[in-house]
Amino acid sequence: MSNSLRPRVLSLANQKGGVGKTTTAINLGTALAAIGERVLIVDLDPQGNASTGLGIDRKDRDRSTFDVLVGESDMEAVIRETAVPGLHIAPSTLDLSGLELSLATRKDRAYRLRDAIGKLSRPSKGADGTLAGDGYTYVLVDCPPSLNLLTVNAMAASDAVLVPLQCEFFALEGLSQLLKTVEQVKMSLNPALTIHGIVLTMYDARNNLSDQVVADVRQFMGKKVFDTIIPRNVRVSEAPSYGKPVLLYDLKCVGSQAYLKLASEIVQRERALAAA
Repeated sequence: MSNSLRPRVLSLANQKGGVGKTTTAINLGTALAAIGERVLIVDLDPQGNASTGLGIDRKDRDRSTFDVLVGESDMEAVIRETAVPGLHIAPSTLDLSGLELSLATRKDRAYRLRDAIGKLSRPSKGADGTLAGDGYTYVLVDCPPSLNLLTVNAMAASDAVLVPLQCEFFALEGLSQLLKTVEQVKMSLNPALTIHGIVLTMYDARNNLSDQVVADVRQFMGKKVFDTIIPRNVRVSEAPSYGKPVLLYDLKCVGSQAYLKLASEIVQRERALAAA
């Protein structure tokens, strides 16, 4: 369990691209903010799609998570507000792709993000349960689609890993490699790290393969798989081109409703963990 004075840190990781990782980071962050949480998304992907999808133009990113990781800026200095109340983002730039070279001689290179996030606090809670003051209840780290130093930094800084998994033929193949990486990080860098859950994404009810993948993943991972399944939905795909989460773009679409359900399910799991 992490320090109760610190935000809960969840990494969204999968070394396979195109599984809905960034889409889930954006829309889960928005949904958590919509139900009253204070959320920071840390964009650790050099492509910077989470930043773009939340309306942060590339030309406006004078400071980024790269500056934080190389020690040239504090996390607070790079954090930006979004159009969503209660949701902030630490944007990324292409500089992140050169991080391994920049930190090659640093003994603490795997802990750079952990140390930066360690300076963040949780907001205080009033008698009526409302949040007051600055800080975050959740930090969501959007990892790149690879198992490199950026992903290792994310896992070393995290309480748990959230794995978006596309409902397609090779889903389980990539999952086993990711689970090995989580175990390696747990043994060498972060003994408290856990798998928070598997989020099944891009589900197509018209496709028998989707149902088979859901059944296979549930059999393999059991209760780690969230009940909520994110459907393939054109509104979810369209929203990033407008620099908006789908909940702002079209609240009533099935994709928005699925992310709201997922946010509620995650908070329920968190409460169960805290009570255990």
